[in-house]
Amino acid sequence: MGRDGVDRLISILEDRGFTVMGPTVRDGAIVHGPLRSTGDLPIGLRDEQGPGTYRLFERGDDALFGYVVGPSSPKMNFHPAETVLWKGSSDLTRADPAPEPPRFAFIGVRACELAAIAIQDRVFLGSGAVDRIYASNRSGSFMVAVNCVEPGATCFCASMDTGPRARTGYDLAMTEVIGDGIHHFVVEAGSDIGAEVLTELGARLAAADEIETAERLVGEAAGKMGRSLDTVGIKELLYAAAEDPYWEEIAARCLTCANCTMVCPTCFCSTVEDRGELANGSAERVRKWDSCFNFEFSLVHGGPHRVSPASRYRQWMTHKLASWYDQFDTSGCVGCGRCITWCPVGIDITAEAAAFRARGGDRA
Repeated sequence: MGRDGVDRLISILEDRGFTVMGPTVRDGAIVHGPLRSTGDLPIGLRDEQGPGTYRLFERGDDALFGYVVGPSSPKMNFHPAETVLWKGSSDLTRADPAPEPPRFAFIGVRACELAAIAIQDRVFLGSGAVDRIYASNRSGSFMVAVNCVEPGATCFCASMDTGPRARTGYDLAMTEVIGDGIHHFVVEAGSDIGAEVLTELGARLAAADEIETAERLVGEAAGKMGRSLDTVGIKELLYAAAEDPYWEEIAARCLTCANCTMVCPTCFCSTVEDRGELANGSAERVRKWDSCFNFEFSLVHGGPHRVSPASRYRQWMTHKLASWYDQFDTSGCVGCGRCITWCPVGIDITAEAAAFRARGGDRA
């Protein structure tokens, strides 16, 4: 289908009662926002990323999805940065319950983001207790994936086996083919409802050469990753490095600003805050994102037990790449590269993992 097919897709999803979300441009970055038509997409833009670097540039064409990923992800809708857990007033009456959340349809979700959603599903839905807020926001969502054909300089999803092609977790998956006078989308369904929507779209059957071109572009993208992470024995490697002085070297650069955890599509830590208004006698309990980089995060009776920046960076990286396997039987990293791009000082998790691997022989 052509660009008009994407417009039809947005309309069909709206008619089915979805709140359609997708990539939009705001404050110089590509972030998730409401979509009403393809005119809301970052048409003809690409993102140039590097350690601590993010800029948008013109591509010179009309690509709808010619970027990689921005700082936001569907996590912001499924696990919001701030959620009211309870409200009440001084007369001991509880406020009206919160309205039902919208049913979200996401367009432009990348394979690494689908992998991140699957990981968060394990955290919030499959770990013995169900988080009702996440479950409510996640329920009935519709995913339109876009296979990556031009990975960025901080991408390493191929080495994490999470991309660039979407394999599971989508209702529809699209590959954008543009160039030499051609601009179309090869689309496949990944669910029953996806197949229904695809039929409603009225797209024509793709020719064999069109499918082959789309597959080739995605295959080439896998070989053009800007980075890679060797995951062989990574859990044991980082556990063995718990007392390695190299953590102090990383900490000398780290600002403990928590940017990496805020943009990460899998980080899930939160805290609870009670707020009261004396003027009207109301109170509420709010859940907010938190980060293991914050000084107070490990606060217990007697004080925090991760006082140094080195201990906090070690906690984050070791949890992400090692103890996450123990908790959820999967890595906590999907190779999206956000933590590298949005780190103000450009700390690169792939480079630091490689550094620990190189130092492994010294510890032995």
